[in-house]
Amino acid sequence: MIYIYNCYAGTHSSALAAAYHLKKLPQDRQPTKEEILNIDIFNKLTPKDMGRIILHGRDEEGNKVYTIGRSRSKLLIPALKDLGLILNEGSQSTDKVIFSNASPTVPIAMTFGGLFSRRLHIDFIGVPLLIKGAQQTYHNIISLVEFTKKTAKTSEKQIEILENKNFEVNKLF
Repeated sequence: MIYIYNCYAGTHSSALAAAYHLKKLPQDRQPTKEEILNIDIFNKLTPKDMGRIILHGRDEEGNKVYTIGRSRSKLLIPALKDLGLILNEGSQSTDKVIFSNASPTVPIAMTFGGLFSRRLHIDFIGVPLLIKGAQQTYHNIISLVEFTKKTAKTSEKQIEILENKNFEVNKLF
């Protein structure tokens, strides 16, 4: 099985989802500032990294966990799905691929934090907002990861795209 978490830049909500999936963040409490900032790519990617599929590791069942930043494109994930189907045609590959959109879990603090930190390079404003947003939504991201894993195990599709609209957070502080 291959899991690919995706979001706008690939450096915040999808990075958090991959970290929770791989048990690099606590599941039973809000993560600390240090735990969040220690995630390998959290708030470290640049616009040049959008579209890169980044491997974060293997989960407890041996499944690969990736992230990708898709920018504003609504076409990237469907194109990757089609590419996967083409590559699997006539092959013996049995790897199921699950694309899971982490964007619905993003609270407004994280949105503005990403804007200030990644786009405007004002980290002293952006990073505290990113931390606050990550802490506010940690339970939503954990639920999204659990839903993604459950869907992966029950889906009959070779490639599944999860939009995860049911995980939309209250966008107010």
